[in-house]
Amino acid sequence: MSPSVSGTRDAVPCFIDGRDVPIAAAFDKHDPATGRPNARVAEADAALVDAAVETARRALRGPWGKTTLDARIAFLERLAAHMEANLAALVAAEIADTGKPITPTTKVEIPRAIANFRAFAQIARDAPAETFETALPGGARARNTVLRHPVGVVGIVAPWNLPLLLLTWKVAPALVCGNAVVVKPSEHSPRTALLLARMAHACGLPDGVLNVVHGHGAGAAGGFLVAHPGVDAITFTGETRTGEAIMRAAAAGPRPVSLELGGKNPALIFADCDLKAAIAGTARSLFDNCGQVCLTTERVFVARPVFAQVAAGLAAAALALKPGDPHAPETTLGPAISALQRDKVLGLYAQAKADGAEVLAGGGALEMSEPFAEGYWVAPTLWAGLPDDAEICRREVFGPCAHLSVFDTEDEVLARANASEFGLAATVWSTDSARVQRVAAGLQSGTVWANCWRVRDERAPFGGFKRSGVGREGGVRSLDFYSELKTLCVFEPAA
Repeated sequence: MSPSVSGTRDAVPCFIDGRDVPIAAAFDKHDPATGRPNARVAEADAALVDAAVETARRALRGPWGKTTLDARIAFLERLAAHMEANLAALVAAEIADTGKPITPTTKVEIPRAIANFRAFAQIARDAPAETFETALPGGARARNTVLRHPVGVVGIVAPWNLPLLLLTWKVAPALVCGNAVVVKPSEHSPRTALLLARMAHACGLPDGVLNVVHGHGAGAAGGFLVAHPGVDAITFTGETRTGEAIMRAAAAGPRPVSLELGGKNPALIFADCDLKAAIAGTARSLFDNCGQVCLTTERVFVARPVFAQVAAGLAAAALALKPGDPHAPETTLGPAISALQRDKVLGLYAQAKADGAEVLAGGGALEMSEPFAEGYWVAPTLWAGLPDDAEICRREVFGPCAHLSVFDTEDEVLARANASEFGLAATVWSTDSARVQRVAAGLQSGTVWANCWRVRDERAPFGGFKRSGVGREGGVRSLDFYSELKTLCVFEPAA
C-alpha cells in the first residue's frame, strides 16, 4: 500500500534545545492527496515559543558563539552530506505533508534544498573582505575594515509550498553567519523542518542553535515568535497580508525584516520566439507544483500572430498532466495543500466563469477515484477573453491556472504587464536579444527570465518590487541580512 493511503498518523513534536518536545496540545494535519488526517502536530503556546527563543539566546553565549567561520562552513557541508544520505526520509516527509509527486520531489526539490547548504558554504567562503584606506593630512592614514557579527536570534517563518527548499534557503545563511534560529514552519508542512533540526543536531550542531516550534499564525506560534522581543531579525516567505502583519510586529524594537511575498507574474510571448520552447516553458511555469510557487505565471500575454498556437499548446499541456498517487513515478500533478486552499482556488475559478471568461481548459475540481476522492484536487485551468482589471487577472490565485491575453505592440504589453500591485518575477520569450534586454529593463519585477523559467543561482539577489516583498536575499545579500556589519577604523600615523 502506498504511504499516501496507509492511514497512519504520525506525532510531530516541537524541537527545542537539541531534543524533541512532545506536548499535549496538538492539531490534526491532513494528507492533501486523500483528505485524511495523517499527523498530530504539536501546537506551541506562548510559553513554549518563549522557551525556544531563550534557548537560542543561551546557545549564542555558549560554544556556538565562539565558532569560527571555517567551522561553520564545515558544518554546513557535513549537514548536506548527511541529508543526502537520508534523502528518502526527507522525500517521504515532504510528500506526506504536501502530496507532491515523487519524481520532482526526489529529483529536484529535495536535492535543491540540500544544495542550499553547499551553496551558502561557498558563498561565505568567497565573500570578499572589505578594507578601505583613507589618506590623512601629514602622511597619516586610516584603515577601515568591515567586520561581520551575528545578528543574534533569527525568527524564520517558512511557507508550505516548497517547505524544505525555502527553509534551507534561510537556515543555511543564518547559521553560516553564526546566528541561532527559531523556525515556525507552516502548519501544513511541519515534518521536514523537524527532520532538518534532528539531522543538524546529529551532525554536531550545539543544543539550542536550531529550534522548531509548530503551530498556526496570528494569535498562535507564528504571532508569538515575530512579536517576541528576544528575536533580533525576522525572515518570512508567504502572502502579502501576513508580511504586512509581520512588519507591524517587527516595528517594535525595531527589528530588520526580509519578506518574500506574493506575485501575479506575467509571461510575455513574442511572435519571434522559439514557439515550442515558449509553450513548454510557459506550461511548466503555470502548472509546476500545482501552481503553488510564488514564481508561477498567472498572466500570459501572447502576440496576436501566435496566440492560437500558444493557446492550443498550453491547453494540450494542461490535459496531458497526470494527477494521482504521489508515490507513483508517472504522476505529474499533485493536489492543493489544504481544503481551504482548494476552496479559494475553486472560488476564483467560479468568479472567472461568472465574469464571462472563455474556458480553454479545466475550470473546476478534479474528480478522483478512491483513495483520492476526498483529496484537494483542482483542475489545471486556462481562460481567455477577460479585461486586465478582472479579478482573475489581478488577484494571486496560487493554483494551476492562468489567463491568456492578446497583445499587439511591445509598449502595450510592457505597460499591461506592469499594471499590477505585485512585481516578483516575469518571463520574456523572444529570440531578439535587443528586445529581450529592452523589455527586461522596463519590467517592474525582481527577477526576469528570458527564454527559461525558475533557473536560479543562489549567488544572485532574489526579491520583489512593490507588494511582492521587502529586501533581497541570495549571495552576499543574505550574508548582509543575517549579519551585523561593524566598521573598525584604525589610525596609522605617518612613518
